[in-house]
This record gives sequence, C-alpha cells and structure tokens, in this order.
Amino acid sequence: MKKLINAADTMLSESLNGLAAVHGDILALGEDAKFVRRKALKPGKVALVSGGGSGHEPLHAGFVGAGMLDAACPGQVFTSPTPDQMLAAVQAVDTGAGVLFIVKNYEGDVMNFEMAAEMADAPVATVVTDDDVAVPKSTWSTGRRGVAGTMIVEKMVGAAAEQGRDLAALKALGDEVNRRTRSMGVALTSCTVPAAGTPTFELAEDEMEMGVGIHGEPGRRRVKLASADAIAEEMMGAILDDLDLKRGAPCLLLVNGFGGTPAMELYVMANAARRIMAGRGLSVARGLVGSYVTSLDMAGCSLTVTALDDELHRLWDAPVHTAALRW
Repeated sequence: MKKLINAADTMLSESLNGLAAVHGDILALGEDAKFVRRKALKPGKVALVSGGGSGHEPLHAGFVGAGMLDAACPGQVFTSPTPDQMLAAVQAVDTGAGVLFIVKNYEGDVMNFEMAAEMADAPVATVVTDDDVAVPKSTWSTGRRGVAGTMIVEKMVGAAAEQGRDLAALKALGDEVNRRTRSMGVALTSCTVPAAGTPTFELAEDEMEMGVGIHGEPGRRRVKLASADAIAEEMMGAILDDLDLKRGAPCLLLVNGFGGTPAMELYVMANAARRIMAGRGLSVARGLVGSYVTSLDMAGCSLTVTALDDELHRLWDAPVHTAALRW
C-alpha cells in the first residue's frame, strides 16, 4: 500500500486540520474535530447538517460554506459518525430556525442521525437520499443506497436555505430533488482502506464491477471490461429507464469520479452520456464533471441524472462558496 499518510489512525485528524488551515475563510473545526462548521453563520437561516464516513471527500466537509452545508460530521473511513458528533454540530450551527439533516441511506448513518434528532433541543427534519439504481429496491431491506445524488440535494437545498425558506419547505424540496435523481457507478479497481492496507476486493485486469457502491459494495455483477460507450450505455439505460422522463425534459448530468480516475476519462464518459441522452430526446441543461463523491483511490465513476424544472434550474445556478464547489 502506497499512500501519502503518516499513520492510519491519525489520517482523518491530520486531513481535517489541513482542510481547516487551507480554507479557514470558509470553515472551521468544531470542538475535538467532531464536525466541520461554516465559519460565518447566517442568523435565522435553517441549518443544514450532513455527514458520514470519511473517504468520500470532498463529500461532505468540502461542501460546508455559503450556499450548501452549515456543518458536516466526518466519521472514520467508511464508518458512520456518532450521534454525539451530530448533536454537537446541531448545537453549534442552529440559529433558531431549526436544522435539516441530509443523510445517505446507509443503516449506520440513518440510525445515528435519528438518535441525534431525538436528543436535539432544536426542531429537526431529515431528508434521506436513495438515488442508486444499481440494485432494485425490492432486494434491499433498507431501500436503495444514497450515493452521488446526495451532493445535488445538498446544493439545491443549500441554495433554498440561503433564500430563507423554512424547515418544512426545505424538507419537501430535499425529498423532491431526491425523487428526481438517479445514479449508478462502475469500478475498474478496488479502493484500499488505510487501516486494512489491502484492497477491499479483487478485480482481474480485464474485469469491472458494474453497479458498485461508494464503499466498494458489489452491484449488479462482475463483468469483462468494456468500452466507455458500452459502460455508459448500461449505466444510463438503468438510470433513464428508472426516471422515465418525457422527451425534451431538461436534466442535470453529473459525471463523478471515484478518486482514481483522471479528468480526461471522466470527460470521455460525459461525452458518451450526453450522446445517449440526446438519443432519447433529453436536454442536458446543466453538467458537472469531477471527483465529488469518491471512494478513496478507487478507479471508476458514477453517472447521475436529475430531472430539472425552472425552480431547480435556478437553485443549481445560485451562488455557492465552499472548499470544493463554488460559482
């Protein structure tokens, strides 16, 4: 294992210290680094709090700032943060208008955020993201996984929160954005968790994992490596069949790298995905390409489509100023 680390057990704290040092104008670390918080809170605004296991950077801490999250709770690598981290974040960023949790649909995250909500003195509502179409809902006792679409929910709801919308309205908006969003991923290599020191799973040189999760969980099946066009065709087919959009519908397309894939390859996938959408009569009104919801050093990517309307279009275009996303 070759990684730029000092020790596996200090990697998270050192990374968070680096984040806070570089982006101190935007964010700050909470007490004992339990959470990352927006440096300048906006009084009277509903606070947005998210989090999850580390290893998916820049999700979630990289999206703390104006126009997105007010706080993010980082757990250890691929491990849910604890309820006391979430409660501390709520207490630090609630300015009186309540708190909205945005939670990926993984059992540990959902359970711990629920516990934090029960302990909080502030009004708390929750949006649970479940955009992964790789595995049918009927085969998951807890529903589909929340993956790269989570970032889109955080951006849209973050913009609306800046406008001063109340907690109920933001909860409804988050649920609607999640309902309009679908994702699917493919892995060309495994990731390596620093504490383990070995790959999470093995893939032969001519194999790929179609429908992989962001922790390396298996998806639909292991298959032979194919061309970018063929990979995009299967992924977009699953996404678009599930969304069932009308011809002419405007969409947001996110091509998300898993951490070990160069930008050049991601743009090859973007080109293929746009061509497939055009063939179905769909308009890519907005696009974003880059590594935003990663799986450590995994090679591969995910594709995400969100069906836009005029309101969501405006919310996506609204100003944002975070470590990882700004315009």
